Amino acid sequence: MTSSVIRSAVSVFFEYDTPRIAHIRSKKVGLINRLIQLAIIGYIIGFVIVYRKGYQDTDKVQSSVTTKLKGIVFSNYSDIPSIGVRTWDVADYVVPPQESNAFFVMTNVVPTPAQTQKTCPEDPTIDGIQCDSDAYCESLKGTSSMKGNGPITGKCVDSDFPKFNGTKVCQIYGWCPVENDDLLESLKKPVLQNASNFTVFIKNNIEFPKFGVSRRNLPENEDDAYLSKCKYNPDSSRDKFCPIFKLDTIVQGAGVTFEQIAVEGGVMQIVITWNCNLDHSINDCVPSYSFRRLDKGDFKISKGFNFRYANQFGVVQPDGSFKLYRDLYKAYGVRFLVTVQGTAGKFSIVPLLLNVASGLALLSVATIICDIVVLYFLKARHFYREKKYLDIKGPDAFEVLKEESEHPDNDNTPNRKSTSTESGSASIANQVR
Repeated sequence: MTSSVIRSAVSVFFEYDTPRIAHIRSKKVGLINRLIQLAIIGYIIGFVIVYRKGYQDTDKVQSSVTTKLKGIVFSNYSDIPSIGVRTWDVADYVVPPQESNAFFVMTNVVPTPAQTQKTCPEDPTIDGIQCDSDAYCESLKGTSSMKGNGPITGKCVDSDFPKFNGTKVCQIYGWCPVENDDLLESLKKPVLQNASNFTVFIKNNIEFPKFGVSRRNLPENEDDAYLSKCKYNPDSSRDKFCPIFKLDTIVQGAGVTFEQIAVEGGVMQIVITWNCNLDHSINDCVPSYSFRRLDKGDFKISKGFNFRYANQFGVVQPDGSFKLYRDLYKAYGVRFLVTVQGTAGKFSIVPLLLNVASGLALLSVATIICDIVVLYFLKARHFYREKKYLDIKGPDAFEVLKEESEHPDNDNTPNRKSTSTESGSASIANQVR
């Protein structure tokens, strides 16, 4: 049995398959073949070459972005001394002043002014910091919580948070007084709610290196007077190319109101898209703008966007010593990320020939599908199969002989072999006829 399998496998090396053309005259098969060919040709010409511009060579955009904000807002919180009456300008609410392809605008803030290094009560909301006596705090002396503000001194003192009046907490050494987030609850509206009227000037320079094309998002056919007073308006054929945006317009373009995002902040994306057909005029290569909110505002925990920063300063004491202070700010606001994307295309014979060649190769799919229909689904499939496949045995064909053990009647073996040879010859003759 094993030797028979080996011989059959060896015979494969002495066989050759050549294509055979069978011209089938059938309305059903012919119609299927033409419909498939038309579909493939329509896909190559209509979708690949015309719609997808398969006759063009392409290049990805490379860009740089700079931003400049303008706006002033006035806040009157005379009942909250840490905020007070104040006018906020760009240097106050844009932190840091410059970022790469991004900018941050503060809309709400929890300030802790005039902090200095000394001892003070720890934040009572920190786990394990409340105490009944010095003995408890003494056992924690020198340690500090990851969420705390400094190492514990070992004393148990009264909390200075109004909401926790009468509560005792362990004393720490660090920047004192510690930050109190309860201030956020006392604000009826965001401190910089009118930040929606701020404007940002986005200057975008782009290049398609393969084609040597450089552009910028400033309207080339406008003067400085227009640029100084225009505002982006997606519904205006002229102002939709203005690079100066109101923050409220950006936020509303993402389907969000500024009031929703101003309290706890968020992350917005400004997408500048450059899709240019360089077969047309270079003046038609202009950007389009779209906006979306990247963070969902319906999270139950860790909502919005905030961070802390500090302004440090020193004060000379009456005794001549120098003491370091800082104003700590927990800033809530909107972080705007500017993303530039796009592709330029220009006619080139190489991609056109490649797509045409691919389309011609794809036409062979019609033949494969028709063969499947003819050989497996039509009623006359057996007839078509006999016409398509022809088994030809040459005079030097490799023969797989059966072992004698497979034939119990050894005397009749020669006669059987002769009979098999005669039937094979008859088969070849019939096929030829």
